[in-house]
Amino acid sequence: MGKLRDAKILGGIGAILLLLSFIPFVSIIGIVLMFIAVKYISDETKDKDIFKNYLYSFIFNIIAIIAFISVIIFIFVGLGFTFSNFNPQQFTDTNYFQSFITENFAPALGGIIGCGVAILIAYILIILGALFLRKSYDGIAERTKVDLFKTTGFVNLIGAVTTIFLIGFIILFIARILEIASFFSLPDSLSKTKIEEKIDNSQRRCPKCGRIIPEDAKYCPYCNNKFEG
Repeated sequence: MGKLRDAKILGGIGAILLLLSFIPFVSIIGIVLMFIAVKYISDETKDKDIFKNYLYSFIFNIIAIIAFISVIIFIFVGLGFTFSNFNPQQFTDTNYFQSFITENFAPALGGIIGCGVAILIAYILIILGALFLRKSYDGIAERTKVDLFKTTGFVNLIGAVTTIFLIGFIILFIARILEIASFFSLPDSLSKTKIEEKIDNSQRRCPKCGRIIPEDAKYCPYCNNKFEG
């Protein structure tokens, strides 16, 4: 069984498991399967950028998740410290209330600003992750002729940008469904797509990545492969 067929099965199953990420440990298995699938596609198409961009997307998303979780932890810990000395029985005392507000206003304001900055950073990282995922999926679409990958990458990017609104999560859910369909739409081999592509042999191509290059090129501008002579 060829690598592309393996990628089709592993990627499809992995995408389904990611959709069921609310089940413990299922998302981890899904991520592993997706990585294997994308690596297989990258190797089979001889396009290293496909896997590299997917890896960058994963890294940015992980950092964003860590930043978001840190904000939640900071909020709960901060609230715990703030109200640890709070006496509700004295809350009606004007002097006590003013003293409580004065002592905790600056730390609370600093915490709010810090959380806001962390959330902004996480938001930017999520968008960067979506951009790299789109690059990876555009590469897969170009190599395998499965244009649904391009649609998936675009919808995922729109979802990431609109996560600041609730509708963004709905769009991301749609992107996950499209992702499943994309992987299961992969051909079993590249031979069929190459025939359909009708490559013009008169055009010079890089022997490593297969892309069209200038006739007088001394190296490939896409994969930096140097040519002898």
